[in-house]
Amino acid sequence: MLDAPWANPWFRRMGIAVSYGLLIYLVRQVSITHFLLLTGVHLTVLLLTRYRDWPALVIGEVAALIPITIECLDQWGYGVPWGLFNIVPGIVVMAPVVWLVRERWPIMTSRHTLNMGSLLGCALVLSFVMTGYNIASMTVMNLPAGYVAHYDKLCVEWVLGNYLGILAVTPVALFAHQLFNGARLREVGVRLLDNRTVLDSIFLVIPTLLLLVWIGLESARVRQIAQVAMFLPIVWLAMRHGWQGAAIGGTASSLAVVALMPATYDQQTMQAEAIVAFAISSMLLLGARIGALHQHAEQERMDVRMALALAQRNVHIGEMQLRTTSLALEQIRETVQASFSMMMSRLRHLQPTIEDRSYHRQALVAQDQLFRLADSLYPVSWRERGLPAALREGAIPRALDETGVGYWCDLRGPLSRLSQTLHLAIYRLVVEVVADACAKRNISEVIVRVRCGEKGGRRWALVSMIFRDTASTSGNVRWDELLPRVMRSTSGMGWAGIRDRAMTFEGDAREHLIANGRRVSLLLLDPITISGV
Repeated sequence: MLDAPWANPWFRRMGIAVSYGLLIYLVRQVSITHFLLLTGVHLTVLLLTRYRDWPALVIGEVAALIPITIECLDQWGYGVPWGLFNIVPGIVVMAPVVWLVRERWPIMTSRHTLNMGSLLGCALVLSFVMTGYNIASMTVMNLPAGYVAHYDKLCVEWVLGNYLGILAVTPVALFAHQLFNGARLREVGVRLLDNRTVLDSIFLVIPTLLLLVWIGLESARVRQIAQVAMFLPIVWLAMRHGWQGAAIGGTASSLAVVALMPATYDQQTMQAEAIVAFAISSMLLLGARIGALHQHAEQERMDVRMALALAQRNVHIGEMQLRTTSLALEQIRETVQASFSMMMSRLRHLQPTIEDRSYHRQALVAQDQLFRLADSLYPVSWRERGLPAALREGAIPRALDETGVGYWCDLRGPLSRLSQTLHLAIYRLVVEVVADACAKRNISEVIVRVRCGEKGGRRWALVSMIFRDTASTSGNVRWDELLPRVMRSTSGMGWAGIRDRAMTFEGDAREHLIANGRRVSLLLLDPITISGV
């Protein structure tokens, strides 16, 4: 019910006209020839309002200009032609240019980016347009007796004032529009405190500018130096925060330069304003370019993350397919056992004296081969008790122990907090590294250490594998039996496959030589869950 009056378009337009008229009246009180904030206000409202609200803006400004015009006619006698000309609001003069820019070269290209070239070009064109408007106003004015208008000097002042006024108002207003767009009233403070640009401006730049203003007010000799130095905060903010920083720094620096102005038309102040205007324009362009490069780099990082997430998902899908195949082999093994039992019972019924020990032995060998194949594809111990059991009691530890290679495994850290995908990656990499080491036939002892933890919100796992070679022991290893059992569980791609799998999980694989052997280190990061992948 409270939103009902504002929902009425006529009520809303009336509110826009009244509020804009009050704003124009207040801004005109602080406008000077070489620092026209009014032009920046005009451009800002034309960029941020809808076309159908522009007539309300015109009405509001006309209502604000009428009392000012009457007052000037009574006090200064500028003449009725000037009064009629002055009632024509500046927003009417600027509207065609802004409409053309919005239609052909949009300034706000997205929520967080601006077409800074279009904005600065529009600002420069409007500076000359409004200068022409002001010169025309002077030509129809009844000037005081003896007053000579130096139009060349006035043109320079008005162009500088209009341009600097736009730079001091419009960029920071567009930044505020992007920052608070869609925010509720209670969220405004939160967004301000969460924004690094605003915090750096409040706690670093503004105190610096206040110090420069104090130094300039204390000594007239260093006032111009202090005014010129006002561009330094603009450069620092632009390099740190892009065009948003340049916008806030430009507004603060412009106001600080004017605060040090000893007289209304001080030449040194106008020179400082020209330097600040050039600095703001340059830093806005540079900041926009920095922001575009940062956005491009962020998009590339997101593409890499998406590619990694897709690869990790494919790895997980492949593991699930191996699990399904392993379960199918288990069912086949049970079927073979049931079929053999049924066949032998039929044979005993037909020929009770049959010798079935050889048949029974062959059936057990077939079942054992099916079990080992299923266990190599997806360990039974993994399905029952997870990664610790698979690394300590799985197919590879059993194969090593049974063929004469010493094996020891140590697990530490919150292993249960790691995802199942990373558990599978750790197991497969351990198997791959063991198979790669066994292929060289120079190991007698394998030590596996797994450490895991969390840092910066990412969970990680570090796998360290030590392979020792004792000549007296490695010669007793039954390699002909070990190698087939180990190779059955690997991809056969060797060290290249090991590094590729580690890099899939944003890690790396390294190998170091140690006394009587070598050490292999694997670093893996837990996958980041990305929606849509």
